[in-house]
Amino acid sequence: MTTILKEAPAAAPRTRARGLSAAQLRDALPGAVRKLDPRTQWRNPVMFLVWAGAALTTAIAVAEPFLGGPEASGGTPVPLSFTPVIAGWLWLTVLFANLAESVAEGRGKAQADTLRQTRTSTMARRLTAYPADPVDIEEVPSSELRRGDVVVVSAGELIPGDGDIVEGIASVDESAITGESAPVIRESGGDRSAVTGGTRVLSDRIVVRITSKPGETFVDRMIALVEGASRQRTPNEIALNILLASLSIVFVVVALVLNPIASFAAAPVSIPVLVALLVCLIPTTIGALLSAIGIAGMDRLVQRNVLAMSGRAVEAAGDVTTLLLDKTGTITYGNRRAAAFETVGGAHADELVRMAALSSLADPTPEGASIVELASTQGADVSPAPGEVVPFTAQTRMSGLDAADGTRIRKGAGSAVLAWLEEDGRCVPSDTRAPFDAIVDGIARSGGTPLAVAVKDADGNGRLLGVVHLKDVVKDGLGARFAELRAMGIRTVMVTGDNPLTAAAIAQEAGVDDYLAEATPEDKLAYIRREQEGGRLVAMTGDGTNDAPALAQADVGVAMNSGTSAAKEAGNMVDLDSDPTKLIDIVRIGKQLLITRGALTTFSIANDIAKYFAIIPAMFMGVFPQLSALNIMGLHSPASAVLSAVVFNALVIVLLIPLALRGVRFRAGDASSILGRNLAVYGVGGVIAPFAGIWAIDLVVRLLPGF
Repeated sequence: MTTILKEAPAAAPRTRARGLSAAQLRDALPGAVRKLDPRTQWRNPVMFLVWAGAALTTAIAVAEPFLGGPEASGGTPVPLSFTPVIAGWLWLTVLFANLAESVAEGRGKAQADTLRQTRTSTMARRLTAYPADPVDIEEVPSSELRRGDVVVVSAGELIPGDGDIVEGIASVDESAITGESAPVIRESGGDRSAVTGGTRVLSDRIVVRITSKPGETFVDRMIALVEGASRQRTPNEIALNILLASLSIVFVVVALVLNPIASFAAAPVSIPVLVALLVCLIPTTIGALLSAIGIAGMDRLVQRNVLAMSGRAVEAAGDVTTLLLDKTGTITYGNRRAAAFETVGGAHADELVRMAALSSLADPTPEGASIVELASTQGADVSPAPGEVVPFTAQTRMSGLDAADGTRIRKGAGSAVLAWLEEDGRCVPSDTRAPFDAIVDGIARSGGTPLAVAVKDADGNGRLLGVVHLKDVVKDGLGARFAELRAMGIRTVMVTGDNPLTAAAIAQEAGVDDYLAEATPEDKLAYIRREQEGGRLVAMTGDGTNDAPALAQADVGVAMNSGTSAAKEAGNMVDLDSDPTKLIDIVRIGKQLLITRGALTTFSIANDIAKYFAIIPAMFMGVFPQLSALNIMGLHSPASAVLSAVVFNALVIVLLIPLALRGVRFRAGDASSILGRNLAVYGVGGVIAPFAGIWAIDLVVRLLPGF
């Protein structure tokens, strides 16, 4: 069914990553209990082993009272409550693993519920036989619209489905999707023709061709993605699962052959203790948190208004080595801004700045506003003067002000201003013209735009005052961000349609590693393929139909929500804010996901060392008292040692859920430095923390009767 958004006062909430709260745990608990179903558990081999061990231990605990009580383990008697308590904590281990996944899913489902509550059906005005004339209009429910249908939408109406504008221009409120209250302009025939079902037309009238099937609109996909319904395991996640399953099989074999081998010299170990040994040795920590880490990575993108169409794209972002960045809007502001005032012919700088500001006060363009802003920062008087504003026209190529005292000011293209000065037969002096031409040529060669400024007094005497240098200004702070990317081993490539000279100048100022000048869509595609043939992963942004082939070819293709449907279909991510600079943040999130997974895997494997020292001596201490030398934690008894290790194994999952959801703190650096830091923190920490944790738990367990 095609779904439509009701008008909402605010967009779907973008929750921030926070610590784990009691409310989150309470809300996630029912889902965690439902996941105890073995049909769900078998998808995670590690936790399925824990589930099977818990079930087996539970069966033994039920049978023991009818069989004369628990049997001794390794020559040491065990308390009556030992097996039931072990079984209970094994079930809690499985429950805590489910809880981690449920909490991660719950954050996305809260956003999906908000979107789902705002959906309803609406009536659409479908055009028949478009574009034939006359066109009949029929009203149909939006649920009956099919791909290729053409509808007309007027001011105040909701757009009934995803599509492309084929006729007209309108202001559209997309706040229900993007969270931005400011309306955007959508028009036919360009890269901003795509519209989303459920957004509202605020002005004018547009004709839209529907491009989505019922139930497959952008909003439907948003809901499926944020609640995790369509999340598939990524290649790295699958590979890690295979590794964890292989390790688990090795430890299963160890547990199975332990008693036959040990029986030659020692009493057999009881099945509950063997199960506890197996659960403590297999990598349960990362096995429990692996799914939550992947879901949380997708959620962090959603918080930044980016929809990843697959987890594979998020992972690829973490491995990206080449970033293709459009110059306009990404590296530069896109609108030319005043950068400097250059005087000629002995004119005073203050006069040039004042006249340029006066001629720009009524200029509605970003260029005019930037001239006034620059003049103000240089201390010029930018208060308006009485007179008649002369607007810019394509014929005159000038704008200005005719002051009340007869003074006339003009600002515009150099040739047009010179012609204005010489229109009554007067010539610009050569000692003014020569430096003026040199300044104009220099600015043009550097990729900037020169605007000449001149003035005529009431008697018609004209003077050329100088030139305003307009240039595409590089955004503040980009140099530092590019240096940070360079430290991570990522090359930045600026893509522009400018000539090589201009591209080189801007590339040097911005600090990018390379540039692609006079780039066509075919050039972008060829460049991406060359990089990939060299074993590199490429990320890029795009919004136009001509960007679609390159977006599809790139390992990470981020399409702007303001772009065409073709671009959004070709990319594997969509940025709802249409901010090209967000590509850098996406790479950081991808790297954070991979680092978090690696750090917690390191911690999970490292903390097994302490469990060896807790359980191995406890298993055979009754037969070989010399093994007490390995009891370096001073645990109270074999039974308390085994139970303390099992309890720690369960509790550490809960303690690490916030880190799995938030992600390991990311610091820019190369792979070796990141690996070294994580080994120091999570490797060494994974060894030390269990010693302290198991010892502290043992202080409580020893208070239990029989332990």
